[in-house]
Amino acid sequence: MSTEAYQVIARRWRPKQFSELVGQDHVVRTLGNAIKMGRIAHAYLFVGPRGTGKTTSARLFAKSLNWENGPSLEVPDDSEIGRSIMEGRCLDVIEIDGASNNSVEQVRDLRDECQYAPSQCRYKIYVIDEVHMLSQQAFNALLKTLEEPPPHVKFVFATTESHKVLPTIVSRCQRFEFRSIPPSLIAEKLSQICKSEEIEIEEEALVAIARMAGGGMRDAQSILDQMISFCGKSIRQEDVLEVYGLVAAEEIERLLHAVLAGDYEEILKLTEEFSAGGLDFYRALLDLSECFRIRLLGCFGQSDKANASPEKITRILDALQAGESMVRLGLSEKSNFEVTLFRAVEAGRTRSIDSVIRNLSTLIEDPVKKKRSELTQIDSDSRASRDKPPKAAIESNGERRNEIHKGVEPSPDSSIRENSMVSAADKEPSQEARSADSDLSAAGLPLNSDKERDQANGSDEKKIDQAEPLEAVEKLRSIDPETISRRVRSLPSSIRAIIEDKFRGEYSAVERIDPQKLI
Repeated sequence: MSTEAYQVIARRWRPKQFSELVGQDHVVRTLGNAIKMGRIAHAYLFVGPRGTGKTTSARLFAKSLNWENGPSLEVPDDSEIGRSIMEGRCLDVIEIDGASNNSVEQVRDLRDECQYAPSQCRYKIYVIDEVHMLSQQAFNALLKTLEEPPPHVKFVFATTESHKVLPTIVSRCQRFEFRSIPPSLIAEKLSQICKSEEIEIEEEALVAIARMAGGGMRDAQSILDQMISFCGKSIRQEDVLEVYGLVAAEEIERLLHAVLAGDYEEILKLTEEFSAGGLDFYRALLDLSECFRIRLLGCFGQSDKANASPEKITRILDALQAGESMVRLGLSEKSNFEVTLFRAVEAGRTRSIDSVIRNLSTLIEDPVKKKRSELTQIDSDSRASRDKPPKAAIESNGERRNEIHKGVEPSPDSSIRENSMVSAADKEPSQEARSADSDLSAAGLPLNSDKERDQANGSDEKKIDQAEPLEAVEKLRSIDPETISRRVRSLPSSIRAIIEDKFRGEYSAVERIDPQKLI
């Protein structure tokens, strides 16, 4: 085979139908529905990383619109217009390189050519690749034509840097985001190519090539083409690692465990091995970051996070990403690589201030909460024991109420049992009782002896016990108001001030109260 007739794999295996486009199903579905429904816009903007199918999709879309029996998503292989479009021979599908045709004069020429009808196709389609390379004056010259183009003109723009395209251009286009192709889909496509080309390749070699491609199918196919030239019909993982200076997955795993464990000797040993083998330190750092990312996703939900907690791995990833530019652009890749790993180890050992404060707060709050619960329990128990009357008193009061309810005088035994519960200290008047008597004496109210007072109190209690609550209230209300006023005037001014000013009380009765009951 002559050299001139040979085509690289990336060109020979370029998709010829939308069904062959890998990893961009959302773009295929949207464009297919637009063709079926007749909702074809006048301008499209394809944005995405290199080698993901932007220019190829523009050609396929132009072929779907212009073939003889179109427009339709699938185009037969025997279509002459379709073949001419895919080969770049069609006069009505104009591909322009934005990097070399970025002047305002060239855009003005394009604007004048748009007015002419297509020569052999249904639409005249302009595909401008790397459109972000156009100058601002060229963009401004294209605005009016882009907003209101002739009905037979369609624009398709492709770019890898959408932020450099003017917002006035973006707003006039339908934007399609081309995503990075997952390594699994790249490896699957490469395996299909190798089977068709009768090339034996190890699964690990496919994974290594897909990992190096960085989400671009064209890059992966170019790497495969180079490996075929290097190895012939049989490709192994060691060959891929040797040609491109990659670190084996097992070595990256060893390096990951060394960073997690803080084993500086192992880190230095592995770094020396990478340097002796002429390996790419920057690529090794990227692979290590990817392994930590996978470990971070896998550690969520695990019960044992002592050695690989999400917080620790996140700090390590921050240190690795901070050292990427230093390893790539520094004078000594090996030294910068080692320093980056050492910083990652130290970052993994540190703790954030928030987590430390949170742990200290937990240690302090647990004993305090436990002590509070114990004090609350003791307080509730003491209140229950204080509020609960003695069992003998309950029995005595119950028997007495039963006897009163039946119309029978309380038995002497019950009185003896009741009086036996009163202590000697309760029988003698306290200091508060004596002060209350002095207040009554100053008010001009008659004072009785202790015996008479006890008898009066006993008779009052007997009357209250025998009377119903409503009857007792009615009895208090039946007191002559003049009598109440007279007794109120006889009260000391200090007592009246307390009742009237502080409690806002109204007088319904003024009776002598047993000082013992005020204790």
